[in-house]
Amino acid sequence: MKKGSRVPPDTSRSSSDAVWSSSQDDPKYLCVAMLMIGVFGCTLQFTQDKIFCLPSHFSSPTPEAIDCSHIQTSKENETSQHTLVRPAKPIIQEISGLKNNLDIHQYVFINHYCYERFVHWYAKYFPYLVLIHTMIFMIASSFWFKFPGTSSKIHLFVTILGKCFDSPWTTRALNEVSEERGEEKLVSFRRNTMSQESTDQRAEDVETVGLLHSCSVKSNPEKKSPEPQSAPNVLDKKEGEQAKALFEKVKKFRTHVEEADILYVMYVLQTSLKVFKFVLIIIYSAVWVRNIETIVHCYVPPELTGFDIFCCNHNKAHLFSKLAYCYICFVGVYGLLCIYTLYWQFHRPLNEYSFKQVRLETGINDIPDMKNDFAFLLHLVDQYDPLYSKRFAVFLSEVSESHLYQVNLNYEWTAKKLRTRLARNTTNRLELHLVMLPGLPDTVFEIPEVESLKLEQVKNVTIPASVAKLDSLRELSLIFCSAKLQLPALNHLKAHLKVLCLHFESLEELPMWMYILQSLEELHLNGPLTNDVSRSATLDSLRELRALRVLTLRSNLTKIPPSVVDVALQLQRLCIYNNDVKLQAFSSLKKLTNIASLELVGCKLERIPSAVFSLNNLQELDLKENKLTTVEEILSLQHCRRLVTLKLWHNKITYIPDHISKLKSLETLDISWNRLRKLPSRLFYCTKLRHLDVSHNHLTSLPPEVGIPQGLQFFSAAFNSLETLPDELFSCKRLKKLALGNNCLSNLSSRVASLAQLVRLEIKGNRLESLPVEIGDCPLLNLSGLVVEDNLLDLLPSDVRSRLTRGCH
Repeated sequence: MKKGSRVPPDTSRSSSDAVWSSSQDDPKYLCVAMLMIGVFGCTLQFTQDKIFCLPSHFSSPTPEAIDCSHIQTSKENETSQHTLVRPAKPIIQEISGLKNNLDIHQYVFINHYCYERFVHWYAKYFPYLVLIHTMIFMIASSFWFKFPGTSSKIHLFVTILGKCFDSPWTTRALNEVSEERGEEKLVSFRRNTMSQESTDQRAEDVETVGLLHSCSVKSNPEKKSPEPQSAPNVLDKKEGEQAKALFEKVKKFRTHVEEADILYVMYVLQTSLKVFKFVLIIIYSAVWVRNIETIVHCYVPPELTGFDIFCCNHNKAHLFSKLAYCYICFVGVYGLLCIYTLYWQFHRPLNEYSFKQVRLETGINDIPDMKNDFAFLLHLVDQYDPLYSKRFAVFLSEVSESHLYQVNLNYEWTAKKLRTRLARNTTNRLELHLVMLPGLPDTVFEIPEVESLKLEQVKNVTIPASVAKLDSLRELSLIFCSAKLQLPALNHLKAHLKVLCLHFESLEELPMWMYILQSLEELHLNGPLTNDVSRSATLDSLRELRALRVLTLRSNLTKIPPSVVDVALQLQRLCIYNNDVKLQAFSSLKKLTNIASLELVGCKLERIPSAVFSLNNLQELDLKENKLTTVEEILSLQHCRRLVTLKLWHNKITYIPDHISKLKSLETLDISWNRLRKLPSRLFYCTKLRHLDVSHNHLTSLPPEVGIPQGLQFFSAAFNSLETLPDELFSCKRLKKLALGNNCLSNLSSRVASLAQLVRLEIKGNRLESLPVEIGDCPLLNLSGLVVEDNLLDLLPSDVRSRLTRGCH
């Protein structure tokens, strides 16, 4: 039922509940009037004599022929005997020769006898019927206020309703909505409105639609958080705690009450019972009310008094007759109200309630519609005063609750406290990391030095226009945290935000505003980018991300999203981290002509994709954690003339082909964590190698050609099975880091002294019995850079240890 519709008058309200009571439509006063009629009639029955009887001096074979109201005199009877007797007229004769006046005891007996035998039952028991029916009406009207399954709900609802109505938070929330309505605009994009229009046109569309939800209760973003001492419209701590408790009570009450409709069912049943009673009373009263007569004929056996016909006067018959007609009128009005109520019950069910009108009036658009008993209670509230529902709706709004937490949050998280959480992140930006807060404190925007804002599991985030105060903000991370933007905030981020990191649990959580951040250079997405039906990527167009250079996708893709092609001309780095889902389609890669770095990690690749060979500008290729067993196609990588970094680590490669030497420009090669048993000598004809990692394999020896690349600066062969090292290794004069730990080496050549630029040497976990004393001749090597067992250090001469120690200082 719509909020604006009038519900039937509540015929079942208790006089103790002011919320339900209304003198205009509550028929309890009719019940009181009917009760007074019954009590008055019963009182008359007990306090006054009921009937007085006198004998009739006339008798007839047909007693009913005696008209006690017009008893003929003896003279009239004698005159009638001389006239022509009509055969059809009953015979009436006067009795003579009997005692005229009876004994008092005989009169008492006759009175009781005639009252019990000849007064109609309706005339005798009418007051009691009125009293019984009225009590049934009253019980049926208030039974649900006494029944445990319903009375507890009603009592609790009335208690909560009164507190919500009087809560300072209700007044503040409604006041702020009325003041700020129309001043704040949230931004969003519907998927079906994404088109190839210009940015200006799309910006105009943004102003007319909401982000994820429509306008809701929130504080004015342009206003600083007021101090409690100076702001008249600020809740104190006690009022804030009371409001929070009310939100919890309303939630629990709603969960409990919306599960059933016992209130509604009992309301329908008792109304139906009253309608049935009304029909029954009207029918039998209309038939028998005429039997309340003042004159009553009474036939008594003549053996008792000598008279057989008595004329009795029912003293209260006239009064009872008037009371009966009055009672029928009251019952008629009461019954019509019940029928009207029953009509509304079935014409527009009371177990549905819409806050549509309230949402329009207050601007709080997330108020849910109610059903079952909760809806029914709200309909009853509307009968008393619709303002109660309007104020109560504030506590049904999640946004209103979030705003309450926001107010309290601003006082808990001051700017001074937030500054203590500032730290440098991995990109050397000054980062503010907030975790599991109920909202985003407005005080965040009072710290202009923040360069990176990281929000993790923060609820109900709305980024206001005051984000423009963060002049240095360049990076925004939202980890399982959906955020809405106001239009001024969107315009600021479009012009200044460079890095956006999003962690999400479903594709629907991706904010639509991310597709129009024109200055965005890096976009990192971590979450499912496919739907459950087709398992295909459904990212919207990235066409307007004109400055995008880096795109990272951590998901479960089966093919590269087509929208990546939208940024093919400017994209320089593409990283795809699949969660052990096989990536099959690579046709989109061929269009990334300017790509310089490509990472395909955890994509279950069994060979290097052929589409990679057409990337002429590719400089770095990372194929970590795939299922590569052979890399015969590595020869085709020579078409990537700028390729300087190749990472094939964490695979199942058993050998490297000799034609790897064709990669003349290769500077970094990482083939660690594989199953290599030997290295091809041709590998070291890549003379530009500077970084070579062959650790965590099954190597037993190194080829002498290892000394060919004279520019080698980093070499790791740790966690293998090396027993000896070729002397040519020590001819690489530019080696800075040499990792040979966890092998089977029994000695270290004294030629290690020729490594003049060595700063780190890892030889721990071998079978060494001693270290060469020449190790102290490495000018840049010190104890902190020498990773070896302590007992081997103790065997070194003291002067060698001293040189290593001085180098450390």
